Amino acid sequence: MVSPAQKDLVVSAVLQGSAIWKAAFNCGDANGCAAQYEADAVMHARPFGTFTGTAEIAEFWQKIMNDGFAAVEYLDQTIAVIDANSAVLSANWKMNQASGLIHQELWVLQPDGTAKLREDDFEVTGE
Repeated sequence: MVSPAQKDLVVSAVLQGSAIWKAAFNCGDANGCAAQYEADAVMHARPFGTFTGTAEIAEFWQKIMNDGFAAVEYLDQTIAVIDANSAVLSANWKMNQASGLIHQELWVLQPDGTAKLREDDFEVTGE
């Protein structure tokens, strides 16, 4: 059982990590986005493919940004705490040229107290 205080800590870290990721994306900073993932994270970007590690993830986000995608927003966001060190974020999302679903962002607390993405599973469902 996760104590209420630990649950609050996990949720706060996830919200902060997610806000940093969105700010980096909206500023066109692919490396800033990739910095919010663990070094060996796995990202399933439907229909584009699977990307492993921060270098591949940064390349993916850079291409998306180069193609003119910007202004990401999360809608109907939920965070489910799994244990004392991790939580899953899910949401709908939209940006200037696309929209879709975040099926699962698995955020894990790091030794410094921040949360980073270990797994990211999202899809584009519309423009």
